[in-house]
Formats: sequence, C-alpha cells, structure tokens
Amino acid sequence: MVCALGAAVCFGTASVLQAVAARAAEPGTGSGVDPALFLRAVRQWRYLAGLGLDSVGFVLQIIALRHVPIYAVGAALAASLAVTAVVAARLLRVRLSRTEWGAVAVVCAGLLMLGLASGEEGSGTGPPGLAYGLLAVTGSVLLVGAVAGRLPDRARALVLGLAAGTGFGVVEVAVRLIDGFSWHELANPALYALLVGGGAAFLLLTSALQRGSVTAATAGLVLGETIGPALVGVVWLGDRTREGLAWLAVLGFAVSVAGALALGRFGEPEPEPAPTGP
Repeated sequence: MVCALGAAVCFGTASVLQAVAARAAEPGTGSGVDPALFLRAVRQWRYLAGLGLDSVGFVLQIIALRHVPIYAVGAALAASLAVTAVVAARLLRVRLSRTEWGAVAVVCAGLLMLGLASGEEGSGTGPPGLAYGLLAVTGSVLLVGAVAGRLPDRARALVLGLAAGTGFGVVEVAVRLIDGFSWHELANPALYALLVGGGAAFLLLTSALQRGSVTAATAGLVLGETIGPALVGVVWLGDRTREGLAWLAVLGFAVSVAGALALGRFGEPEPEPAPTGP
C-alpha cells in the first residue's frame, strides 16, 4: 500500500506538470488521438519531468500489484486525483473551493478504510480468453479517443481521461497475467495489451490535459483505472478482503470513487485573479 500511495503521488504530480507542458504546446487538429501533440509536448522539461515521475510511479505500481489486490491498488491510485488538485492549486494558480477540499478528504477517508480491509493478492489467472479480451479493450480505447475530439472541452477532457484510465486499467490487469520476464512471455497477448494499452493511455491523457479541466480529466482517469480492474481482480483473479471486512472494503472503494466523481463534477476552479496595480 505504501508503494501504491507513492505511485499516486508520482502520477498526480506528473499530471499537472504534463498539463502545463501540453497547454504550452501548439494545438494540433483537436483529435483525441494526437501523436504529434505528444512530440510537441515532450520537448519541454516539465513534460519530461512528468514522464520521469510516471516511470517511478509505474515501478511502484507494479510492486504494489504483486503484493496486494487490484482493487486496493486502484483505489490508492485514486488518491492521485487529490494530489492533482492540490498541486494544480499551486502550479496552475487555481483556488479550490470548500466542496473540492471536502472531496479530497473523502478520497483519503475511503483509502484508509480500504487499506484496513484489503487482504492478500489472489493467485488466479482468469479464463483463457481474458488476455485477448484485454487486447479488445485497448482497441475500444483507441476508438473512443479518435471520436472524442469533437466534444466540448470539458466533456472532451472527461471522456479522454476515462479512456486513458481504461488503458491504464488494462495495464493493471495485464501485469497480473504476465508470469515474470522470460522469452515465453512473448507469446502472451497480455504483454501486448500492456504495451498498447499503456501507450494509448499516455497519448489520450496528454490530449485531455491540453484543454479543459485537469481535475475532470484525472477524475475520468481514476474511474477508468479502478472499477473495471477491481471487478476483474475479485471475479477472476481471486482477490479477497480480510476476514469479515468485505463490507469495509466495499464502503472504502465506493467512498474513494465518490470523492473522485465529486472532484470531476465540480471540475477545475477558476484561476486566482492577478493583482491589479494602483
């Protein structure tokens, strides 16, 4: 759980740094999938710093996924939204309302409950077609990204964030389906689902952060990478809670997601007005 929360801090901070870089880059066609935008943004040090934090967060996430259930890791990563909100208030000069600070507190409370209730990681591998199903999901992620560019900025940020979160959710499940690092894993479709899903998620998240609300984009990201993977972990991979604490895990998960939804609902606050001269 410490690794999962560390990953959340890395991802949440990286989102804001990447948002600053993406907004400073020249706009492209407005398409949801815009590889050229990634190439323009990656020339800036803030985006590179964000990628560095993402890399550290990904390593911490893999460690966490190898030791605790997916639902616990996913809900811990939901804390990245709270981190994003706090860092955005500092770097993007925005003012968080009392409601949004309350939503941050709700996310943290849900994580506390989930951490107390989470049990050991399951040992299941799921049905034979699960890895191929992950590949199909990555295709839908790219499709959603391709059509999301026609949406208004706010809805665009939320939908692209949701699609990116789904891509990262594919990564979470795929990590559990890959048995170490060996040559025989090259025939495992889960490996390619991990690579394609992670790559598509990065592209979509970059486009989501260029325009619209950073917190709305991250809220979609959180929902996409928590709910689906958590269900897969419980239903097919054998993830369980501590004895007698299933209710607390369900409550903590629901509270965390509700806090994320609240932040996404209210979006990113308006920037603080610049001081005026005499």
